[in-house]
Amino acid sequence: MTETGYVDHPMLTPDVIEARQYQLRLAAAARQGHTLVCLPTGLGKTTVSLLVTAYRLEADLAGKSLLLAPTKPLVEQHAAFYREALTVPDDEVVVFTGETRPDDREEMWTDARVVVATPQVVENDLVGGRISLRDVVHCTFDECHRATGDYAYTYIAERYHADAADPLVTAMSASPGGNEEEIRTVCENLGVGNVEVMTEDDADVGEHTYDTDVQWERITLPDDVLEIRDAINEVIEDRLEKLRDLGVTKASSPDISQKDLNKIRARLQQLIDNDDSDGYQGMSVHAEVMKLKRAVELVETQSVESVRRYFERQRNAANSSGASKASQRLVSEPKVKQAMRTADAFDGLHPKFRKARMLLAETLGIEGGDRVIVFTESRDTAEALTEFLGEHFETRRFVGQGDADGSDGMTQKEQRETLDDFRSGEFEVLVSTSVAEEGLDVPEVDLVLFFEPVPTAIRSVQRKGRTGRQTEGKVVVLMAEDTRDEAYFWISRRREQEMEDELRELKGLADELETELGGSQQALDEFADEDGGAEEAASGSAGDDTEQPTAANGSGEGSETSADGGDDGQVGLSEFDAPDPEDVEASEDDEGVAARASSDGGETVEVVVDQRELDSNIARELSKREGVETRLETLSVGDYVLSDRVAVERKSHGDFMDTLLGGDRSIFEQAKDLTRHYTRPVLLLEGDGDLYAERNVHPNAIRAALASLAVDWGVSVVHTRSEDDTAEMVETIAEREQTENDREVSAHGEKAAKTLGEQQEYVVSSIADIGPVTARSLLDEFGSVEAVMTASEDDLTAADGVGGVTAERIREVVGTAYQP
Repeated sequence: MTETGYVDHPMLTPDVIEARQYQLRLAAAARQGHTLVCLPTGLGKTTVSLLVTAYRLEADLAGKSLLLAPTKPLVEQHAAFYREALTVPDDEVVVFTGETRPDDREEMWTDARVVVATPQVVENDLVGGRISLRDVVHCTFDECHRATGDYAYTYIAERYHADAADPLVTAMSASPGGNEEEIRTVCENLGVGNVEVMTEDDADVGEHTYDTDVQWERITLPDDVLEIRDAINEVIEDRLEKLRDLGVTKASSPDISQKDLNKIRARLQQLIDNDDSDGYQGMSVHAEVMKLKRAVELVETQSVESVRRYFERQRNAANSSGASKASQRLVSEPKVKQAMRTADAFDGLHPKFRKARMLLAETLGIEGGDRVIVFTESRDTAEALTEFLGEHFETRRFVGQGDADGSDGMTQKEQRETLDDFRSGEFEVLVSTSVAEEGLDVPEVDLVLFFEPVPTAIRSVQRKGRTGRQTEGKVVVLMAEDTRDEAYFWISRRREQEMEDELRELKGLADELETELGGSQQALDEFADEDGGAEEAASGSAGDDTEQPTAANGSGEGSETSADGGDDGQVGLSEFDAPDPEDVEASEDDEGVAARASSDGGETVEVVVDQRELDSNIARELSKREGVETRLETLSVGDYVLSDRVAVERKSHGDFMDTLLGGDRSIFEQAKDLTRHYTRPVLLLEGDGDLYAERNVHPNAIRAALASLAVDWGVSVVHTRSEDDTAEMVETIAEREQTENDREVSAHGEKAAKTLGEQQEYVVSSIADIGPVTARSLLDEFGSVEAVMTASEDDLTAADGVGGVTAERIREVVGTAYQP
């Protein structure tokens, strides 16, 4: 620390980082191991991470830092802060978002010292093999409470711990979860073993915070607003009665919870799965109830203008082509029409608007304040508030980038300019949706106004963090009486208190978390050992009793197959040799080996993955495996390309049935494309259920489709049980093609040069569209293309699979004079 109160460090720009003792202590702890830093919003979590980054970059001159943030505005904000605070050249602090081309990102990664990125982009680059985390010496996960489920943080953290030479994780959040279990989940998903928590109660933090006065204002709704609400509620009651008649609910009150609505939907889905037509009817009614509940929520908690705009969009949707029956019924319902007319005729103000205007006048006028943020859940309300408050104050809106329900969003540039103008005092009031909640460096404000309560602790804490950081501030929550507003408010208060209690309890859990995470890592190591054992078994190692897959299903469940077949009646691995040395160039050392879990000699195989397959976990799973390199492409044919002749199309049972029953693109069109570009196309059918019970389709129709794919189109149909099983199969085929058969990968949809036999099959199969199987039968029978061409009709029928009609067609094509 310098005499002037700033942090002095070779990697830090002088007189930029204020020396706050609590930040220095948190950074010192985070340097020692993987740490979750919990600090109230606005007290400098990013500064803590920056201090750790400076230390790590100084210690490793070849290393780089990766900072991940969930939104583009946050990424831009962090990058600007790092460029200002670090002595690293500005061009070595780079930004990765979806707006940066993949090829540019790959080049920028090489020379960067600090990369600030959205997680989805980094996930794609890891799966696509464009970047490596080996040299990343510090990885920061901002707003780390998102590290649950399939969010990209979880995958990146796993890859980071596995790939980095010297990993160090810093996770940051003002609100990592609502209870101990959620916080533990975040820690485990990020590989964090230490939790550092500071609140306003800590002395060092208290020096930099001021009291925030939280108050709530009760609002009485006028009769016209209640009339709109009551008319919609009557329709909800009517629709719930219809659902009761179907036996999926006993509820009849329009106040039915979202949890109960979700249960109704699950029961309706069961009816659909059982091919009960009531399920489809009920699902349409359920959709109508959901739309009506949203309308009630808007009129109770937002504004009449927001519900009027909502009705207008529903009316437009009902009049569009392909409109759902739920939308059509909703806008034609007499009571809904009545509510729409009342909303259109309402020329007064929702009482929340008047109260908001009065509170702003007190703060900015009487009390001499400078800035106010108004938060609302609805973009429609944000626009209406901006227009209304703009008549009295300098007001601008701040919303997300995408188009939401017909409402224009803001570009990233517009967002940045708006925040810059707010900081510089160009206007007084910022009306924002949830986009400003997480981490954005919104300046200190005198009042945070909640237009409606927020029912989750995380979002409430984020919003209140905008005030009380440098001067005394206040938070006001507007609540409409006898509406869900009140319930949401008390839920929020309870959850915030629960979270504060849980955080304090977690302060002493570092050792326990480290033990749990150590156990998880041990399990991963054991899994890797099992792979090695499987490899030894495949090579016929003596004394190995590892379970091996059966020839019938490859499942490995309950089958102990010896490497040479033995006396147990099972098919040995040697039965799966390549069919012919002319077709597959295998070395003598590879003879008799079916597939390996990982290639010998450190060889790697490449799997080209279509971008759209990132919706599944298969590509992510493959990218984590030793011996497998994944590459992302936008493939015109197939989902995975495994060699110059093998492309794989993956279908779940449901997807497969959809392609047979009038989906966007039939399976036969896809098979045609596969066979046009690749000589060994594969269809992976994924699912552990009964394919024949997937839809109300006769099993023989499904068998006929499968037979046609295999016989007519030459597509190999392989069944897998799950995404994990599919990943195993994809890796196995890739190894067989690239390692054993020495094939190259070609993802450009061009067939490889054909062998002589393949060319002969191609010529014969093109006659009368008889296909590759019959072509091989004819060549086996007659010995050459010439003999097939000159054979008589009677002789042709001697070949397996050739009947009189086919023979006649062949002779017609071969013997008829050319007619252009």
